[in-house]
Amino acid sequence: METSPTPTLDVAELRALAESPSLAGCDDCGTLQCPGWEALSASFDEDRLLRIGRLGSGATEPEPTLTEYHPDGTRYWSANAPIAVDFFPYNRCEVWACKRCSRAFLRYTEYGGYYIEPRIRLLNPALLV
Repeated sequence: METSPTPTLDVAELRALAESPSLAGCDDCGTLQCPGWEALSASFDEDRLLRIGRLGSGATEPEPTLTEYHPDGTRYWSANAPIAVDFFPYNRCEVWACKRCSRAFLRYTEYGGYYIEPRIRLLNPALLV
């Protein structure tokens, strides 16, 4: 069975997804309290989420940058860190949404030296740059 490719989303499409639903969530996704990056719990039922697309980068380089964007001194794990699609880890993210309430999330997989960890973050429109 052939699967269709995951669409690439631009910043305008990402903003529309972020602004459409409530940030409060519902019973299906309410346990995902992730204003900043968090490990996706192995106990969370991923069937509650639907893959919407992946983030595209305007970069012309074949490999996306590992440089992060923190102009105000935030850090990777900060709840108020900007969501900058041309920078790490957003340039390697997929966008997923709750099937029930449409609340949107960013997801990517961290490949560490000795582990693989899926991570998730709420798509907050106020933090999009």
